[in-house]
Amino acid sequence: MNKILSMSLLAAAIAVAGCSKKEEAAKIDGTANTGGLVVKIGHAAPLTGPQAHLGKDNENGVRLAIDDLNAQGFSIGGQKVQFQLESEDDQADPRIATTVAQKFVDDKVSGMIGHLNSGTTIPASRIYNDAGIVEISPSATNPKYTQQGYKGAFRVMANDVQQGKVLGEFAVNDMNAKKIAIIDDRTAYGQGLADEFEKAAKAAGASIVVHEFTNDKAQDFTAILTKIKGAAPDLVFYGGMDGQGAPMVKQLQTLGLKAQFLGGDGIHTAEFMKLAGAAAEGVTASLPGVPLDQMPKGADFKQKFESKYGKIQLYAPYCYDAMMVMAEAMQRANSAEPAKYLPEMAKTNYSGVTANIKFDDKGDLQGGSITVYRVVKGEWQVLKTVAAQ
Repeated sequence: MNKILSMSLLAAAIAVAGCSKKEEAAKIDGTANTGGLVVKIGHAAPLTGPQAHLGKDNENGVRLAIDDLNAQGFSIGGQKVQFQLESEDDQADPRIATTVAQKFVDDKVSGMIGHLNSGTTIPASRIYNDAGIVEISPSATNPKYTQQGYKGAFRVMANDVQQGKVLGEFAVNDMNAKKIAIIDDRTAYGQGLADEFEKAAKAAGASIVVHEFTNDKAQDFTAILTKIKGAAPDLVFYGGMDGQGAPMVKQLQTLGLKAQFLGGDGIHTAEFMKLAGAAAEGVTASLPGVPLDQMPKGADFKQKFESKYGKIQLYAPYCYDAMMVMAEAMQRANSAEPAKYLPEMAKTNYSGVTANIKFDDKGDLQGGSITVYRVVKGEWQVLKTVAAQ
């Protein structure tokens, strides 16, 4: 009798455990359970290394959006949703990015916000596409990302064809540059932006006297800058990030190279000014979009974000919008399953922090803009905003 009773109790325990595992699996997959829907969202960026300040900025932008959605009792298909963020460090390395992408696929995330860099976003996007996962990039500006024909690939800021054109024309027409030297870091972002800049500068009438290459880990640019000094340019353009741009501009001044310094969004950061110190004064850089204080909801976002996470570095507002756009598409589709809400992504018409967001047939932002800034007395000051074409 005792033996029979023990076996019955064991069977009951196994049944309870089995139900518990099924309930947990239901939560992970975003299906109905007593606690509502749990929807997993992936995010990837460099969270360690020289670009960690940008990666954490992106992560916090997504996290703030998720916190706001969860706090407001966001629902999909009439059922309350709990969004859950899974954030991974891709170290700005394309090989690690593909490993991270596969992890997200295996974890069955319902959507992906990222990656930060073009060089990681492009190879990872193939993995998301093959798995049918929707991906929104808040910061990868290389045009190749959305030119691959992936239906689930979207971007919430202008791309480098647009940014490079604005910078090239600005260098010639506004900075009066006639002889230009170019340096890029050979990443998908840095090289892509530099190539688009070169095309536009040449078309505007400038002469490219030298085009040199470095990498996104370098700190000593003496040899490159010495060679450039011999070509006597009146402007040096750098395609790359702030971790290299800051020491580069300091070394440029140390060598007595009397040239203006221009870059893209990769150097338009608070960190660049911190690392470059006094050498940052007069540096010019661009950033896709309008200035934060001119964004539709920029002032409110700045107050909310900076009270929680500190100074915005660069892309946080775009990360916030990317998450909100994805959540709204899920709500319209009454489903967090990518195959079901993907068609709604193409119909997006969302009034975000950064802009009114609509996508073209490639998944690029419609009607974007580029703003050019200059460091004046330790602050990035607006020079000009140009509608992207």
